[in-house]
Amino acid sequence: MAISVKQMLEEANAVVIKITPAEAKEMIGKGNVLVLDVRDAPEVEKSGKVHGAVNVSRGMLEFRADPESPYYDKAFARDKTVILYCASGGRSALAGKLLRDMGYSHVYNVGGFKDWVDAGGAIEKPVL
Repeated sequence: MAISVKQMLEEANAVVIKITPAEAKEMIGKGNVLVLDVRDAPEVEKSGKVHGAVNVSRGMLEFRADPESPYYDKAFARDKTVILYCASGGRSALAGKLLRDMGYSHVYNVGGFKDWVDAGGAIEKPVL
């Protein structure tokens, strides 16, 4: 049976804990955290990103997160806390579920980039 995006999001939101920007800032302060921006490169170029975040578009996530992949990014480690965000929270929820399925156990969704900015979170400005 086919699955809808709505169902996929419901499943993702059931296993990936949603946190506030304040909670994310507290986790970041404790260290051993990967802040992950899963938006596409043009979005990041236009708006900037969370200070210190690694940008990996959702389409490349599996390849960057798997140590067996030739595209593995050493910023990923299963013992790290991973905090994801995108533009509105949907892609980050789906990406979080994927990481959980891949064995990452401390995965959180802070939602949208705008939520972070509105909460006064530090950002890296876009390169013009």
